[in-house]
Amino acid sequence: MTIRPSAAIRQNYDEIAELCKRSGEPVYLTKDGESDLVVMDIGAFDRREKMLKLREELLAVEEGRLRGETGYSVDEVVKMMRHTVEGRKDVQ
Repeated sequence: MTIRPSAAIRQNYDEIAELCKRSGEPVYLTKDGESDLVVMDIGAFDRREKMLKLREELLAVEEGRLRGETGYSVDEVVKMMRHTVEGRKDVQ
């Protein structure tokens, strides 16, 4: 985990941006010694958002399974996962 004072974003934007891109991890910014903001590379943010969406979908399917709803075959699940992760409109 990388922590920097919030003034660093104004004074060293390029350094913070490079750190985010290189590490793929968020940089935590503090203000007056307290947590204030999180800055991250857009690519890492997009991947994180896609993973959260996939987790939400998997949780909904699992909740349905527990309620007795019919499920999907392994092949169907693989196609859905590829579609979600790759952001494609059609899966071959």
